[in-house]
Amino acid sequence: MSNRAVLEVIALDVEDAVAARAGGADRLELVTDMAADGLTPSRETFAAVREAVGIPVRVMLRESDGFAAGDIDALVRRARELRAAGADEFVLGFLDEEGHPDLVAVERLVAALDGCRWTFHRAIDRAVDRAALRKQLADLPGLDTYLTAGSASGVDDGIPTLLDEASRGREPGYEPQLLVGGGLRLDHLPRLREAGLDAFHIGGAARPQGWNGPVDEAAVRAWREALDG
Repeated sequence: MSNRAVLEVIALDVEDAVAARAGGADRLELVTDMAADGLTPSRETFAAVREAVGIPVRVMLRESDGFAAGDIDALVRRARELRAAGADEFVLGFLDEEGHPDLVAVERLVAALDGCRWTFHRAIDRAVDRAALRKQLADLPGLDTYLTAGSASGVDDGIPTLLDEASRGREPGYEPQLLVGGGLRLDHLPRLREAGLDAFHIGGAARPQGWNGPVDEAAVRAWREALDG
């Protein structure tokens, strides 16, 4: 079905990846160190996950907790290593101290990605001006997704923003797909789906035992069935 919603699940390792795929995930966001909200995984982990599952894998590019780019040279090197290992989809997003997009860092990293598709992640939810950020990033090659809760505090507070942005899909800067994530719950889905939103991202919701436990296939399947139902 062409209107099947995308379900993206955070994976930390091969075990997570296999369980997420078995539960019906369409795509993985591969990270390490969720205590720091998700950092760049090793090339070895990526290669193992890539070999274990046939679904798309978006790889986080982030060196430290927070939304500052940090050592952009190191990130560019990591991006090139991952590209060489076969990674072809990525996740990134950096703000400067004032809460504007760090265009220098983003543009350097995007240049290293050489046309690969990528998600600008929840840094948009911390930006001082979401609309301005979208305009500033609009012409960057490969940007096809914004991961957003609509609010820094999560989907509960962000729904009005998500519904507004979903209605602007043909305006400049609003063409990338909205991937809803950040405190997302199953009970949010009917309203978001009714508004035409068609991509959803879960992390903790796929892990009944918390971040120290693995992705649970049954938990992922509950989301898949809710989206398909």
